Amino acid sequence: MGKRARTRRATDRRQYEVEAEWTEADLALLEKLKKTEAALPDDAPRALLSVRLSVLTDDTTSPVRQELDLRRLALDRGCRVVGVASDLNVSATKVPPWKRKELGDWLNNRAPEFDEILFWKLDRFVRRLTDLSTMIDWCLKYRKNLVSKNDSIDLTTTAGKIMVTIIGGIAEIEAANTSTRVASLWDYTKTQSDWLVGKPAYGYETAEDENGKVVLVIDEDARRALHWCRTAALRDKPASARRMVKVLVRASLCGSGLTASTQLRRLRNPALMGYRVEEDKNGGVRRSKIVLGSDAKPIRVADPIFTEDEFNSLQEALDRRGRNQPTRRPEGATKFLGVLICHDCGSNMTVQQNRVKNWSYSYLRCGKCKAGGHGAPNPDEIYSKLVNDVLRVLGDEPVMTREYRQGAEARKEQQRLEQSIGYYMTGLEPGGRFTKTCFTKEQAEKTLDDLINQLETIDPESTKDRWVAVHNGKSFRSHWEEGGMEAMAADLLRVGVKCVIKRTKVKGVRAPRVYMKLMIPKDVRDRLLRKEDDFAETF
Repeated sequence: MGKRARTRRATDRRQYEVEAEWTEADLALLEKLKKTEAALPDDAPRALLSVRLSVLTDDTTSPVRQELDLRRLALDRGCRVVGVASDLNVSATKVPPWKRKELGDWLNNRAPEFDEILFWKLDRFVRRLTDLSTMIDWCLKYRKNLVSKNDSIDLTTTAGKIMVTIIGGIAEIEAANTSTRVASLWDYTKTQSDWLVGKPAYGYETAEDENGKVVLVIDEDARRALHWCRTAALRDKPASARRMVKVLVRASLCGSGLTASTQLRRLRNPALMGYRVEEDKNGGVRRSKIVLGSDAKPIRVADPIFTEDEFNSLQEALDRRGRNQPTRRPEGATKFLGVLICHDCGSNMTVQQNRVKNWSYSYLRCGKCKAGGHGAPNPDEIYSKLVNDVLRVLGDEPVMTREYRQGAEARKEQQRLEQSIGYYMTGLEPGGRFTKTCFTKEQAEKTLDDLINQLETIDPESTKDRWVAVHNGKSFRSHWEEGGMEAMAADLLRVGVKCVIKRTKVKGVRAPRVYMKLMIPKDVRDRLLRKEDDFAETF
């Protein structure tokens, strides 16, 4: 292999560019390895090469070297390389194998195309024991093999199987211990006046004091913004939260993504008095409450932005202007979120709930049109019409589930029949062992015909590892009747079905006229195929 000249230092962290790394000697060696591989038998095991690199330094193994070494390993094992999953500039700590762009596609959609996954070293494949344990479970389920060039990992060897057991046990213990440690840390943190872990509330940021200890300090820009908002809320004509957001964004004191609801949560957070707080789950309303110490007093963790009198007067002003909105539903106010789309701006339609005096009402609005695009009243009527339209078009479609079928048994049976047929055909040739008497010849010909008939009944597709669509006996109508709107909404999102809402203003009428149009992809039947998630958290 030719020597590569690099000017990168170990501290150089720019992204890796694979095209610049192949030398003429590397390409010549690659061509030679491919020619050798072409001589392998058709039934040779199929290998998928997993190549990964986060950043290239003088201390790391380049993807070129990884691929060439793995191709040599594949030839030593008698395997044909069917693909190279090259995920560059990807961290194995942050991104598990099944979520990487190339390797993830092979694992989730192309499992029938390979028998083994080869990688250069364990840390090139995974860096977490839990990820490795999950991959081992997946390989055992689909009868795949994991092979490392520089580690003792091979699921076909006795040592490799022992390693699997050890790693699985360690991963299980690590997961349980991690959960216990995290819960214990948070419980302990709540009782301390020191800032140990977590994200500070808006208005504060972390810094180090003269002793190197992490402390909370006031963010001056945020303090200015909060005090201006308090002054605006206490005016004779108080500013609305939407007006506050507009002014703060224009003054560059907040980002453009700030919303009125987020601004109100910030102004109502008792952490602005310098106290430690925790989430207060109360009927879906997002609030924070003060954490009390062992002396039943609030735990102070920072200097206050507002005094208690200032904070309480601000809350009273916000309460006076508040509309006493209905309590947020835990499951969400909007049904079919992501399915209902505005015709004019293309954004999602969401439910706005208002209460005026003793009368409450709700309507659908979009996120980008001015004033919500006139709003669409009676969301339940729109939901009902959408359900009827979907049932009419897709309700009779069968629920098909993708299942993995292995062809090992069919291949073994096919090989047995072919060998038996060859044996009898040789015996029936002139001078063969079955041609000595009429009886043995007739019996051999009868057996040969029977073997040929058995071979003809074997579907060539059944000898391959493959995905098959299996009908579970239900239609989507019955599936949705059992699961309700939530099940239908999840399937429509997965399939990509959209319902476009168009609202037209009617003269003299407050409510607009609403038109609905169902948009269904042409390949909807293929998309409706349900795929098992092998890498869900419950796997």
